[in-house]
Amino acid sequence: MVQIKNPEQIAKMREAGLVVAAIHAATREAAVPGATTRDLDQVARKVLAEHDAKPNFLGYGGFPATICTSVNEVVVHGIPSDDVVLKDGDVISIDCGAIIDGWHGDAAYTAFVGSGHSPELVELSRVTEESMWAGIAAMKQGNRLVDVSRAIESYIRRQPKPGGGKYGIIEDYGGHGIGTEMHMDPHLLNYVDRRRGKGPKLVPGFCLAIEPMVSLGTPRTEVLSDEWTVITTDGTWSSHWEHSVALTEQGPLVLTALDGGRAKLAELGITAAPDPLA
Repeated sequence: MVQIKNPEQIAKMREAGLVVAAIHAATREAAVPGATTRDLDQVARKVLAEHDAKPNFLGYGGFPATICTSVNEVVVHGIPSDDVVLKDGDVISIDCGAIIDGWHGDAAYTAFVGSGHSPELVELSRVTEESMWAGIAAMKQGNRLVDVSRAIESYIRRQPKPGGGKYGIIEDYGGHGIGTEMHMDPHLLNYVDRRRGKGPKLVPGFCLAIEPMVSLGTPRTEVLSDEWTVITTDGTWSSHWEHSVALTEQGPLVLTALDGGRAKLAELGITAAPDPLA
């Protein structure tokens, strides 16, 4: 069953989403050469404490940290560690969440550590982020879940990959419903699988975490012996972007973006819903 939220509940999710946005800002600033991924986890814990919010990753299925720190060929679920020291030229995806009064926010971004990144890596992150926004733009009344998947996949497939070949749209992981739990129905593929049908209709109160993960090579992944860290099977580097989004009577509201998604959606010809906390 898909959990449909009322405006008051969406407002609570917006509170949680703003905490996630604050974690993103703080960890992005701290993701510099010489920092460990555990340092970033400590930054996130401090932000959560400052906002009287709870982490939704810590302890989830036994996960041992507050955020996921996925470096280079790690696609998702990287565990922060003193042993992982960021280097100039690394790419890191940080995935994190927060809980306010039982309501969840969840978002991820890819950052470049230091300088000297190849145009291929810069384009990979851009394509992944823009495909997320294409999915967000498809959050319209009357659309179905598959329309979000189609928008994400179609955007990625249209982009020429520097050096030739195709981007790998990660197959084993995708987006999800979000609300009183971090992961809820429905599961959102980042590509169209006709065997799964069209999925539910999008109606006001429908909330999704939209999160494409894309690699420079294979769409396939494997899990390391820690039972969390997910890497590409061919060792190619990847990017991960995510926002939590609520569909309202007035349109989409990007719960984990500082401006509610207003500026980016305007570029796409869409009016974002009013911010309930403004």
